[in-house]
Amino acid sequence: MRKFVRGAMALALPLILPAALVTAPAQADGPGDGRGGDGDWRLVRAEKFNRALSDGQARWVRDDDGPGSPYDVDAYDNDGKFFETVGGPAFRQQLSAFDTYRKSFSFGAGGWLTAELAARDSDKDGTPDAPPSLTTRKGVAHMDEPSHHGGVLIRSTQALPSEYRVEMTLRGLDFGGQREGSWDYADGRINGYSPEGCKTNHPWASSGDFSRPECQWYDVRTDSNGFYYLGIMDYARPAPHNNVFVHTHRKVAMDSYNRYKYTGTGLRYCNPQTKQYEPYGAGTGNGVNAIFMTDDRRYTNQPGTEYLMHSECGVAKGKAIVSQVDLKPELMPEESYRFAIERRDGAYTMEMSGVFAHVGQATYRYTRAFVQDGEPIWHYNQKPSEYDGRFNADWTWNGAGGTYTDRDTWPAGSAYPDTFMIGDPHMNFYEGSAQVDDVRLSVPGRDRP
Repeated sequence: MRKFVRGAMALALPLILPAALVTAPAQADGPGDGRGGDGDWRLVRAEKFNRALSDGQARWVRDDDGPGSPYDVDAYDNDGKFFETVGGPAFRQQLSAFDTYRKSFSFGAGGWLTAELAARDSDKDGTPDAPPSLTTRKGVAHMDEPSHHGGVLIRSTQALPSEYRVEMTLRGLDFGGQREGSWDYADGRINGYSPEGCKTNHPWASSGDFSRPECQWYDVRTDSNGFYYLGIMDYARPAPHNNVFVHTHRKVAMDSYNRYKYTGTGLRYCNPQTKQYEPYGAGTGNGVNAIFMTDDRRYTNQPGTEYLMHSECGVAKGKAIVSQVDLKPELMPEESYRFAIERRDGAYTMEMSGVFAHVGQATYRYTRAFVQDGEPIWHYNQKPSEYDGRFNADWTWNGAGGTYTDRDTWPAGSAYPDTFMIGDPHMNFYEGSAQVDDVRLSVPGRDRP
């Protein structure tokens, strides 16, 4: 049975209970109008990274991910029942081929932020291989991840309030996408990945032959790279896990999904100037995917919630992933991008600001109610009283290890905290670096009629 959180601790802030559910349509503010929400937010936490910060203050600790681990969550985590089911005995053999090491430390005023880092130790010598790092230099946080076997993210230490606005400023990004018009970089990297060795999704696949040698698994270098600008997760301690796990725990998220020389129909761009969808190849592979998750399964043969995507081109459910805007990484650090997520009045809002392709400086905001047109935002309820169980379901999986049924994926009486994350939460995809120069949290500054 799926684990869910009851009575999650919230930040020690004055909280305002959410109003009744609203069903207002999605909204977008026009280019260049520069709104940062409604203007009646009160800033309660801010990290400017102007003090020395280094992950060297914490030590690497081996994590076996069993029931005693603080990173043990459910059937989809790194040693979960889902993988035992689809992979059979071969999955355990593959998982035992390396050790996993983690480090975690809190920082910022009152420790309101926490860094989570993870890496593999393939030769089991007690030292992580090519570990990620988090440091500050000249008032900017540098997140560096030299191997796709690692992960690094910044999260809120405690659950977020019932209503909030969280935002971050991005000063640099190098997690794939085209550079100078090419997916193959002048320094030899391929979509942001180093050219040395094989790079695959081993050992966490959603199907297939788990007994293959690591280098015969799915090649991530010529598939995709990416980064989470800001996401709201449904459990208390976001940290790097496998990609399948992450896709079952997002409420809303803004991320990049930069697919190498992709010519298929599974992704598309919205051109915010013409308000028309364009093929993925019309962009530069530096899109922002702002997605509201809903309760339907996106795939029939693997975990993952379905996507609701609002853009200047309209509203789409499922099918091709929509990139709302196309970033211009070459403009950073002189220019910056700001990403924000709000939870207020029974709805979530995602906001992105910066210099985008086609339109220049612009701000876009997309709002969706917790339940709108019969579609819920996945695990929106922070309290049992906010939800009546109507979207509960069982998910059943079959594979070499037999049959597993994940019962009660969203039962009455459940509650799911809102916790934000920034970075790369995948331990079998994504590689690169990013720079963040502030993270802010606000709550409503006054009551509204």
